[in-house]
Amino acid sequence: MYNPIIDKTKENPVILGIESSCDETAAAVVCGRKVLSDEIASSADIQALYGGVVPEIASRAHTDAIAQVVERAVKNAGIDYADIDAIAVTYGAGLLGALLVGVSFAKAFAYALGKPLIAVNHIRGHLSASYLACPTLKPPFVTLLASGGHTAVLYTKTEAEFEILGGTLDDAVGEAFDKVARVLGLKYPGGPHIQKCAEAGKPVIPMPKMLKGAGGYNFSYSGLKTAVINYCHTKEQRGETYSKADVACSFQCAAVDILVEKTVEGAKEKGVDTVTAGGGVVANAYLREQLQKACDRNGLKLVLPEKRYCTDNASMIAMEGAVQYMLGNFADMRLNAKASIPLATTLKT
Repeated sequence: MYNPIIDKTKENPVILGIESSCDETAAAVVCGRKVLSDEIASSADIQALYGGVVPEIASRAHTDAIAQVVERAVKNAGIDYADIDAIAVTYGAGLLGALLVGVSFAKAFAYALGKPLIAVNHIRGHLSASYLACPTLKPPFVTLLASGGHTAVLYTKTEAEFEILGGTLDDAVGEAFDKVARVLGLKYPGGPHIQKCAEAGKPVIPMPKMLKGAGGYNFSYSGLKTAVINYCHTKEQRGETYSKADVACSFQCAAVDILVEKTVEGAKEKGVDTVTAGGGVVANAYLREQLQKACDRNGLKLVLPEKRYCTDNASMIAMEGAVQYMLGNFADMRLNAKASIPLATTLKT
């Protein structure tokens, strides 16, 4: 019978986090808001051969790597298994087969150790990554969520509740980066290659403003993506040359500037003095630079996770696990993986 021991007096619980939502098999140990270890085994190089993530390949890679990754995380944290207070695992959103590997392992591990199990929403993990960057961070604050699957501006009222100010009406910004990269013949994943290509270009190609000054805090990336496709195809059909660097730079500026603008607007409207950000796109150097400049101009404190904690990792999952531990939100052996989890108005999973 699964009846884990939960120490409710712990101020800085030791949480083992497990992440397997896409192509990264990751495990990390966090104590309070300090990362003790952070291990990742990635199948990204294999996925790049196919121009994107192949779910079956990702699932097999997770199966092969997860036991070793967890073992390394615990060993490198300098702890024993008995020192772990809870196991936190991503149960969604993501590739269902990939998620099942992590959830199944975490359930078995928690059962064997008699430790409590914590179900973590992957997106919530991205939001909690900021606590790793600033151990003294406390709500309220406004957060920019920018990833391959989500784009939104959120108002975090407390650690137990947030409000969605606005989000994408179609494509997520990370998805747009990947699609534009394919159009330009750049490798997967698109974000880093768009950024590198853009460094040699200038934002000289007109791009749609994407609900600039309209739509509240909502975003739309479908039109921007289509504009890039049409521009490149028109040039090719006419036999004209064009600068990939200029296209990448023009796209990147259009995609990022609106994110920065609406995030700062949200912070000013809510009367907070702190802005945070999370998600893979937040690793983009141009976004980080422009968000910092905008916050400086408006007297706002910006808290950005290290780039390694913006992309998929287990430290952010463990950190969110610590938040849920303190809130008393635990799962049981009925926990199952979910490919899709909507952004909710509360932090409860």
